[in-house]
Amino acid sequence: MPSPTPAPTATPFGNYGQTLTDVTYCSPDGQSQKMDIYFPQSGGPWPVFLYVHGGGWDKGDKAEGAGWNFLNDKGYLVVSVNYRLAAYNVKFPAMIEDVKCAIRYLRAHAAEYNLDPDRIGALGASAGGHLVALLGTADQSAGWDVGEYADQSSRVQAVVAEAVFSDFTLPMPDSIAMAIYFAMGDLPGNTTPGLTAASPVTYVSPDDPPFLIIHGEKDSYSPVEQAQTLDAKLKAAGVPSTLIVVKGGEHSLQSADGSPTAPTQEEITQAIVDFLNANLMK
Repeated sequence: MPSPTPAPTATPFGNYGQTLTDVTYCSPDGQSQKMDIYFPQSGGPWPVFLYVHGGGWDKGDKAEGAGWNFLNDKGYLVVSVNYRLAAYNVKFPAMIEDVKCAIRYLRAHAAEYNLDPDRIGALGASAGGHLVALLGTADQSAGWDVGEYADQSSRVQAVVAEAVFSDFTLPMPDSIAMAIYFAMGDLPGNTTPGLTAASPVTYVSPDDPPFLIIHGEKDSYSPVEQAQTLDAKLKAAGVPSTLIVVKGGEHSLQSADGSPTAPTQEEITQAIVDFLNANLMK
């Protein structure tokens, strides 16, 4: 008898366990914006964990995202993005335009990167927390889906916002007021069109994804009311939202004197993983 023709085998995915750095995802105004991509050792298509760095909208770098690559072992494709910064003479909304373009790029390259375009979560702290909160609340009607991959959605399916800025029309400490002015063009605490447009609470609607909001009770840059306001708006709209106020926590979620916080840093990390798994893992 002739031997049966063997069934074709799938070509192994070439980037298992690899890290791709400085991948250009979009080029607004000819300025290449980069991301780093950390791949699990096996499996896929994976859900995506997108890290958006902080730094007052004028500094910071995607290299911070390397600290989250432990999520590879939990079955996540980890991506960390840079975006245009106010330090380079750009103003909001350039930052959120770039982060939204990063989401669209990932969806457009889902097959290439072995990712699941229907399972994308984002985490950011401080300015990054502000930007991921906008990812979760502001849809296409906000006007920020500009540039490449316009046929793709920039919506995400889960948001973790740490030390978030959610409403710039509320008073802010002097420690952050000038950074907001530099990035947004207005001093916080005023109900200007620009500050209203930059505030995630402006866009809250019932179809927003689940949120996990983590904030230090002693945050001297973003008052805890910023987190409480966002949490209340989301819940009023029927959006699943969990608020963790870190007792003793400053802007970094750690205590100023190194004493333990409640919850601890380990418990915060576990809460993040549990939230991601609940919302992104099939």
